[in-house]
Amino acid sequence: MAGEILDNRGRGEAGWHWPAFHPESYKFAIAAAIACGVAAFFAWETLAWPLGALTLGILAFFRDPLRVTPQGDQFIVSPADGMVTLIQQVEPPRELVLDDGTGTPGLEPAVVTRISIFMSVFDVHINRAPIGGTVRRVVYIPGKFMNAGLDKASAENERQHLLIERGDGLKIGFTQIAGLVAQRIVPFVKPGDMLAAGQRIGLIRFGSRVDVYLPAGTEPRVLMGQKIVAGETVLAEIGQQPLIEGISQ
Repeated sequence: MAGEILDNRGRGEAGWHWPAFHPESYKFAIAAAIACGVAAFFAWETLAWPLGALTLGILAFFRDPLRVTPQGDQFIVSPADGMVTLIQQVEPPRELVLDDGTGTPGLEPAVVTRISIFMSVFDVHINRAPIGGTVRRVVYIPGKFMNAGLDKASAENERQHLLIERGDGLKIGFTQIAGLVAQRIVPFVKPGDMLAAGQRIGLIRFGSRVDVYLPAGTEPRVLMGQKIVAGETVLAEIGQQPLIEGISQ
């Protein structure tokens, strides 16, 4: 199915598949499996069973399922699986705004809508590009490991800012933020890389958050508390400002 074109009129073939596991999982899963094997060999059942469960849990955490990304210049797709926990009017981080010496302007220093997506340890942690274009900035900032659900985590936690620019000049900035359990942000891309919308750009290990900064004049198509899917859920349509209400039930 990878790379296949599907549409809303029945084109393409769809079916359930076991998700792949990202290679980042191998060293953790192998270590846990070896420890499980040793415990089982010596009949230490009280250790073997939890270590076996840990091995499966690691593989589940690093699962990398296929996604079907909507195609269209008007769409901004979610870069992360998880829950929308904050929608706020803020100015983008200075690292995405200030001149970085490359000659490529950053985001405008104006108030825009920020969507914060919280990823629990049960969510897929592979992050994806919200639009297609060229990676202009990848800025890593060391910091704390407080609860990623807190508003101040966007300014105090370990984080990595990314800026993608389309051929027509539209720019989208977003930030990977480490959380209480997350200890490493793993990038897959670098400045100058060309990306398609929905392409994998990195992961955050063991629980975290992603902030997306929408262009001026664009409002979310998602709701507070909504569960969304990286590379598939449309966060917003550029230039559209609908009021959408939902009911928790």
